[in-house]
Amino acid sequence: MSFGAYQEKGHPMAASQGRLHGTTAVVTGASSGIGRATALRLAEEGAAVVLVARREDKIGEVADAISAQGGRAVTAALDIADADAAARAVETAVSEFGRLDILVNAAGVMLNGDTLQAELREWDAMVDVNLKGLMYMTKAALPHLLDAAKTSDRQVSDVVNISSVAGRAAAPTVAIYNATKFGVTAATESWRQEYTRSNVRFSVVEPGAVDTGLFGHQQQHAQEQSATMFAGVEKLHPEDIADAVAYIATSPRRRAVNEMVVRPTDQA
Repeated sequence: MSFGAYQEKGHPMAASQGRLHGTTAVVTGASSGIGRATALRLAEEGAAVVLVARREDKIGEVADAISAQGGRAVTAALDIADADAAARAVETAVSEFGRLDILVNAAGVMLNGDTLQAELREWDAMVDVNLKGLMYMTKAALPHLLDAAKTSDRQVSDVVNISSVAGRAAAPTVAIYNATKFGVTAATESWRQEYTRSNVRFSVVEPGAVDTGLFGHQQQHAQEQSATMFAGVEKLHPEDIADAVAYIATSPRRRAVNEMVVRPTDQA
């Protein structure tokens, strides 16, 4: 694990005047895809961002991009499937920026394929990252989010969990990924009910097909199946989901977005 700080360089940016100015966000999976796009988007809105992922070089690049635009970011290179490491990521936000207002659980693994051909380590990886890592991050963040909701000018804090349309409908060769994403959606709703009167908003975003590297990690048969399924479909960009997260996090206290499904226009 390592932490690297990146400070403002005097470049004018929305960071000094954005709707999230004065807040701190932790984004997991920030090295690529939806996590990366979300971190950049929240920084544009003025949030200081803690970038969490295992690939230190990649989150360093994201931090440099934020810094170059006048924003503030620190990196936390660690594995959120380790509960102690997840807790350290949250503590980094508090020690570096003095608070935590927004948690975006965007880290995800998709290793779909024929059940008989699947390796148990692939199933374990999906459960560890998609579900357990999200649980560990949320557990560690909650005390700080509750405090932010009470003491901040916004009078609200946010947890945004990135699930999937695979958390709404099951499909062949997707059993374990389905299980983790159904779990994310269910846990988010339960937490929403538990903490809604404390002004901690829990939201789940369920993307359809997004143009990220996740599809390339599946078994070859599953990759071919996906290619056929999404032939002719203009996939979403990671920035489309980042916009959805920003809409949720910048909403006034009175408005809570509980669940948002975002599919490509062409996706049935």
